[in-house]
Parts: sequence; C-alpha cells; structure tokens
Amino acid sequence: MRRMTALALLFALVSAPGCERVRTSGEPAAVDLSGRRIRAVATTGMIADFLREIGRERVQVTALMGPGVDPHLYKASEGDVIRMASADVIFYNGLHLEGKMAEVFERMGKRVRTVAVTDGIPRERLLSPPEFEGAYDPHVWFDVTLWREAAAHAARALAEMDPAHAETYGKNAGAYLEKLSGLDGYVRQQASRVPPRQRVLITAHDAFNYFGRAYGFEVRGLQGISTVAEAGTADIQALVRLILANRIPAVFVETSVPVRYIEALQEAVEAGGFRLRIGGSLYSDALGDPGTKEGTYIGMVRHNVDTIVSALGGTPAGGTGASLEVRGIDARK
Repeated sequence: MRRMTALALLFALVSAPGCERVRTSGEPAAVDLSGRRIRAVATTGMIADFLREIGRERVQVTALMGPGVDPHLYKASEGDVIRMASADVIFYNGLHLEGKMAEVFERMGKRVRTVAVTDGIPRERLLSPPEFEGAYDPHVWFDVTLWREAAAHAARALAEMDPAHAETYGKNAGAYLEKLSGLDGYVRQQASRVPPRQRVLITAHDAFNYFGRAYGFEVRGLQGISTVAEAGTADIQALVRLILANRIPAVFVETSVPVRYIEALQEAVEAGGFRLRIGGSLYSDALGDPGTKEGTYIGMVRHNVDTIVSALGGTPAGGTGASLEVRGIDARK
C-alpha cells in the first residue's frame, strides 16, 4: 500500500467516523454557534480584512496567506488544513486565484461551509482574457466597485449563518461599503491627474486589468494573469517598443512577485537610450504588514494609486497621504 501524504492523512483524520464535523450527505451541516463567535478562515489578506470589518466582535478571522505571499503558487500546509477543518466557514477568492488549493476546497466543502466571495459579482462584469480560454481574471479587488460586491456577498453569508445577529452584520457592512464608495471616488480623482498618454501601467504580471478598465489605464504585465507563467524575450521586447514609443517614465514592481523581470525590462529600455525608472512597489496579490496603512485593503489601494499617479507624471492632491476626504475616506488615516 502506498504511504499516505501528510495532507491526505490529515483529511482522513478530520473526516473520520465520530468526528464532530463528519458530513454524510455531502453537504455541510448547519452550524450551532451556541452564543459563540463564528470561526472564519480567509485565504487572502484582502478577504480577511473585510471579514474583520463586517464581523467585528462576532467573527474570529484567521488569514492563511500573509504579506508578500503569492496566492497563485500557495499550497495548503498541514497547519492550514487543520485550521480549515476547525472552522465554521472558509472564505476564498475563487476564479482559480488559489489554483493550487482547488482540491482542498473541494474536499473541505463536504464538511465545512465554503464561500467564494467572487460568486457575489455578476459574471458579465468579469474579465475573461483570451489566453484563459473562457476562464476569468481573478484580481477583482483592483476595481473597488467589484470588491464592494464581494464584501456584500460575504456579509450575506455571515448573516445566514448567524441570523440572530444579521442586523449587526448589515449595519457593519453598510458602513464598510460606504467607505469603499469613498475609496472608489478617491481613486478616480487621483487617476484623472495622470496625462492621458502616460496612463500606461506596466508591472510584473497582469494583476491590474480591473484597475485599468475601471480607472482608465492601459495595463501591461510581463508574466500574464498568473505568476505561474514565465516572461520571454519577445514579451520584454514588445514592452520596450511600447515604452520608447510613448516615453512612459516608469514601471512598477510588486510586493508578491520577484523583481527580476522588471529589472530586465529596465535594462533593455536603457540600452535603447531612454531612462526608465522603477516607480515604486505596488501591492498586488497581498496586503502589507499588519499594523501599517498598507495592511488594510483601503490603505493598500490608496498606496497603489498614489504611487502610480506620482510616478507617471501626475500629482496626488497634496502628495501621498494628503488630507483629502472623499465620502468617508480621510486620506490621512
């Protein structure tokens, strides 16, 4: 008999007869909270952030992926499996963002409630790149209006699980969604400060297509939608021609993606006689460190747009962190 892998063994143990959470019907049973908090596991920091905003004291949130972690490449550890097996609900992005965890979600879904937050977004609002052959771009959080839909979907799931506190979830969600409306206005105002010809955003991989569509930027990435893909010489040369033709002043690195491709692009452009700056580091697939402004979704988005606007020739109102207030969002916070 083949020896079981550690993860397979863990699945066997948490699904064994007599285990509290065994599901014989193939569907998760109703959760008996008995006055306690909901135990929620979130795959990404962006999801964990809005769960904390919506759940507050009613939801205990555990995030699997920390700062700088690439969800495209992330594999569930033994500890992750235990944490998910002990949860009342697992929230994940979906649309194959966590591509190497698909089997984990399928197996966990038979015994723990699982929620793909992107199920709350109408499919006609999703992007479907040609190279994905009908699949969707998973990086929806870069269009703040789409992330509002995802957060609202999560709020509904919490209310269904804990109807005694549905009003609380609704109130918290309403306040947070209003903040996101303000954030969307802030991003639009800042983006409008970049000269139209210079609204070209070049990064390590195509994580920012929703940002580009929503806020008026042409977006190019060296690696494509997923970081699993590799950038080739032809990809780099195509971007070199684009940069030289449009005199694009800067490109950007990402906190969760190695910088080597962007550095190679920079060298190739400078060999053509044009100085190309690295305009700064953007948060793409993960938040910043806990306790920092960039450790929240709102702070991450604001950091990104201010960095982009400044590097591409625009001037953020008063500079990054100015005291601009837009529908409930104070940029000083």
